[in-house]
Amino acid sequence: QLEEKVDLSAEVDAKIPQAESLVESGQLKEALALLAALEKRCRVGNDTPSLVRVCEASLQFCKDAGDHEALLATLQSLATRRSQKSAAVKALVHKAMPWCVVDNHVPIPVSSDEEKENRDKLIIVLRDISDGKIFLEAERARFTRALATIKEETGDFSGAADVLQEVHVETYGSLSKKEKIEFILEQMRLTLGKKDFVRAHIVSGKVSRKHLQEESMEEYKVVFFTLMGEYHRHEKDSFELAKDYHAIYSTPSVLKEEAKWKDALQSAVLFLSLSPYNMDQQDMLQRINADSNLEKLPACQYVRYPLFVTFVCSSLTIAIISRATIRLLLKKEIIQYPLPHQTELESWPAFSEGGLADHWKETIHRRIIQHNIRVVSGYYKRIHGERLAELLGLSRTRLEQEISSMVSDGSVYAKMDRPKDIIRFSSPKTPESILSEWAADIDKLLGLVETTTHLIHKENMTQ
Repeated sequence: QLEEKVDLSAEVDAKIPQAESLVESGQLKEALALLAALEKRCRVGNDTPSLVRVCEASLQFCKDAGDHEALLATLQSLATRRSQKSAAVKALVHKAMPWCVVDNHVPIPVSSDEEKENRDKLIIVLRDISDGKIFLEAERARFTRALATIKEETGDFSGAADVLQEVHVETYGSLSKKEKIEFILEQMRLTLGKKDFVRAHIVSGKVSRKHLQEESMEEYKVVFFTLMGEYHRHEKDSFELAKDYHAIYSTPSVLKEEAKWKDALQSAVLFLSLSPYNMDQQDMLQRINADSNLEKLPACQYVRYPLFVTFVCSSLTIAIISRATIRLLLKKEIIQYPLPHQTELESWPAFSEGGLADHWKETIHRRIIQHNIRVVSGYYKRIHGERLAELLGLSRTRLEQEISSMVSDGSVYAKMDRPKDIIRFSSPKTPESILSEWAADIDKLLGLVETTTHLIHKENMTQ
C-alpha cells in the first residue's frame, strides 16, 4: 500500500521567509524551531521536495548566522531523524560539502586555527553521516580522503594511512574508474610512507593492470609503477624493478618526452642486468635489444680480448644502459670484473637510491660470476677447479659457494670432486636416454644403408 502524500509546498513557501526574517533579527533558535516543526510535517506527510527545501534552508540559516555549533547540531539532528528520507540526507550532505571541501576531496584553505577546527569538525560529522549509506558511498570516500589529507598535513602520516584504509573503494559502484584508481594510489602512497610494505602490496593488487593500459589512464599508470618501484626496491627485487621502469618507459606520454623515456629505459636496463638469469629475463633482454630507441642512446664500441668482452663509451655514467650492455649480457663469453666503468656506475642515482648501493654492487658481481659459470658450463664437460677459479678471477671458496648456489636453484648442473679438484658440468645419462640415442643411431645407420643400396641399384640400371 502506497503511503499517503501531502502537498505542503505552499506552507513551506510562506514559512521559510518568516524564518529568514527571524534569523536577520538575531533569533536563530526560534527560526530553527519553526523549521523543525515544518520539517516533521513534511517528513510524515511524505512531501520529499518540500522536506529537502526545509533541510537546506535550516543549514543555510546556520551558515549565514556564523553559528558553527548550531550548524553541526542541526546537521546531525536532521540527518538522524526517525524515518528520514534518503533524498533529504543526501541534500544535507551535498549542501554542506562545499563549506569544507573543494574539488570533491581537497579541504578548503583556512587562515586561522578556529576556521581549521570548524572545517575539520564538519568533515568528520559529514563522514559519520554518510557511513553505511550506499547512496552516499562516493561522498564518504571523498570525505575520508579529505580527512586523510588533513592528518597528513599535521604530520600524522600513520593516522592518515589508517583512515584511508577503512574505505574499500574497489567495491563502490557509484565512483568512476578513474576516481577509484586515484583513491587506491593514494592508499598505496600513504602505506608506503608509513613503511607498511605488506599492506602496500595487498592494496596494489586492487588495481587492474588492464585498465592502466587505457589511453586515459597514462598518468595513473606512471604513478602506479613509480610506487611499485618503491615497494620492489625495498624488497630488493631487481627484475620487478626492471619491469616497473619498462612499464613507465612504454607509456605513450613518457615516450613524447626524451628526458623521461631515456631515464626510464636506462633504469630498466640497469636493473635487468642485476636480475637473476631466467627465461623471463632473457625474453625481456631480447625485446629491449630489438627496441629502436636503444639506438638513440650513446653508442659504444666493442673492445675484444681473448677471454672477455668489454666496452668503452663516450659517456661512462650511462654506459650500462647502452645497447652494448644488452648485447654483452646476451653473448656467451666471459665478462671481466670489475667493469671498466664500475666507479661511474656506482655513482649513478638509480644505483644508490634507497641506500642500496652496497647491495647492488654485490649483486652485479654475483650476476657476472653466474653468467661466467653458465658460459663455462656450455663449453666444458669437466674442468679443474683451480683453472676455473683462475679464469673467473675468484678464490676457490667463492667459486664453490657460487656453484653450490646455482646448483641449488637449478640454473646449472655441476658435481665437484674435491680430492681430484675436478668440476663436472655434464649430467649423467639415464639408461633410457642411452638406449634412445642408440636406437636413433641405428635408425640413422639403416637409413644410410638403404639410401646407398638404392643408389647402387640405380647406377647398375643405367649401365
